[in-house]
Amino acid sequence: MLKQRIITAAWLAPLMLAGLFGLSGNAFAGFTAAIVLLGGWEWTNLAGIAGRTRRLGLVGVLALAMALLWGGGATQAAWPLWLGLVGWALNLYWVIHYPDRLGQWSTTPRRLVMGVWVLLPAWVGLNVLREVGGIWLLFVLLLVWSADIGAYFAGRTFGRRKLAPRVSPGKSWEGVLGGTAATLFLALVFAFGQGLSPVEAVLLVLTTLAVTLVSVLGDLLESMLKRHRGIKDSSGLLPGHGGVLDRIDSLTAALPLFALLAPGVI
Repeated sequence: MLKQRIITAAWLAPLMLAGLFGLSGNAFAGFTAAIVLLGGWEWTNLAGIAGRTRRLGLVGVLALAMALLWGGGATQAAWPLWLGLVGWALNLYWVIHYPDRLGQWSTTPRRLVMGVWVLLPAWVGLNVLREVGGIWLLFVLLLVWSADIGAYFAGRTFGRRKLAPRVSPGKSWEGVLGGTAATLFLALVFAFGQGLSPVEAVLLVLTTLAVTLVSVLGDLLESMLKRHRGIKDSSGLLPGHGGVLDRIDSLTAALPLFALLAPGVI
């Protein structure tokens, strides 16, 4: 398993870095759309759809929606990001109350609609941040990775109090604190390296705190859906790493909020 993880990472990491930071405009939108559409393919399974033809059809609908957003200039607008935040507020409610509110979201159509406000705003957020500046896109990626790494080591070392035992028994409040400490350190290093003013640095720290906490929700939401579906990974598209959603679940929650807040930090 470890060997397979290393092999996958060896080709995947350069490809992702080249696409995210070497492309712009239509090429960047197309590259990130491909990633999100793979996530959409996996989401159809999380929604409870097994037939390949139906799943492909729904991915095609998602692709059409992305094309309309791009053609209509919505990838430069704020409203899809606000749509995402409203949706994530609902996701938070359902994660907190799992499984008591299961009936409110567990039908296949409702899980599909949930995927709309998870995937589309995340894609829009990627494009907004690429236009604002690649450095901010890099920062949010580092933020999510730092949060995951900090949470992993803090949780393993100090984890006692369960964060959401009915959703993801392995996560702890100590892990959240460890991940937050890691991202706040990243924000301070970034503020110093970019020569931000004291006011801008404070805004970046506050933004980082909010986005870090929201990124945890992205992880919990996918855990909740997989638990309900009875699966371990969203797919086997990335050997040794699970599926695309397993890699970007935290990002889907972090991107819309950071895309809204980042311009105010600059």
